Amino acid sequence: MTAANRNRRLQKEIQDIHKDTHSGISLTSAKSNAPEITDFTRFHGHFRGPPDTPYEGGFYTIDIHITGEYPFKPPEMRFVTKIWHPNVSSQTGAICLDTLGSAWSPVLTLKSALISLQSLLSSPEPKDPQDAEVASMLLTRPEEFAHVARQWAVRYADAPKPTPGSGRTGASTSGSSSTGADGSGVGNDEAALKERRKAEDREKKKLEERKRREAYHGYNAAMIERFTGMGFQVEQVVAAFEYVEIDKAGGEEYELEEEYIGDVTARLFGEMLPLPDSTMSFLSGD
Repeated sequence: MTAANRNRRLQKEIQDIHKDTHSGISLTSAKSNAPEITDFTRFHGHFRGPPDTPYEGGFYTIDIHITGEYPFKPPEMRFVTKIWHPNVSSQTGAICLDTLGSAWSPVLTLKSALISLQSLLSSPEPKDPQDAEVASMLLTRPEEFAHVARQWAVRYADAPKPTPGSGRTGASTSGSSSTGADGSGVGNDEAALKERRKAEDREKKKLEERKRREAYHGYNAAMIERFTGMGFQVEQVVAAFEYVEIDKAGGEEYELEEEYIGDVTARLFGEMLPLPDSTMSFLSGD
């Protein structure tokens, strides 16, 4: 991929992150920490520590270096914010995560990589550690691990200090119900309302799923969504698949060969011939 097309892809990825107000992921310039990014070789990624973990409420910064082989090679990432975690070096911030190594694919993005890092804080892998000392503590002394990890989150990531006596158990109270003056369960009405809403949500999801299948023109949804994660519309990805003549395989999911992944990616970023008239009509809705 040429530098110009790589930068075009990165611009799309950055825009996608800026538009997403739900994931809690953000990107800034590594030089100024401003949202405006002009250097496409180095960024800072940011996210909050996930709830119900020792890192909850902490603000974590990731240094991101984009090499000339991106997106065919993963971005180089490390924690700038010190963290006590078995898959992150407590000294250098180096990260042990399959997504940033052998499991990387050109269809993955900066956003998906940062979300994977955030998820890693919820699901540490002490049996595949980056920091053996931290991993050993988690496996043999989990309560001490949680205490130290929280201390580091407060000290280095500006996480709120635990309230004395709170216990931070995260216990849920969803099983409790109120009782009215006549002894009837007020919670029963609430439960019925919740069930109705769940049923409505299920029907809505079924309708959305049918529409999605129609939009995919017989291709497997998961295969299409690997590319929509880059910020492209479903229609664009389907058109690229059809242009490159990707096999629909009866709607079954399968691994695309690297050559086909490269062709689809190049097509989406405009490195190949102009779209034929029929595809242009399809994209414009004619």
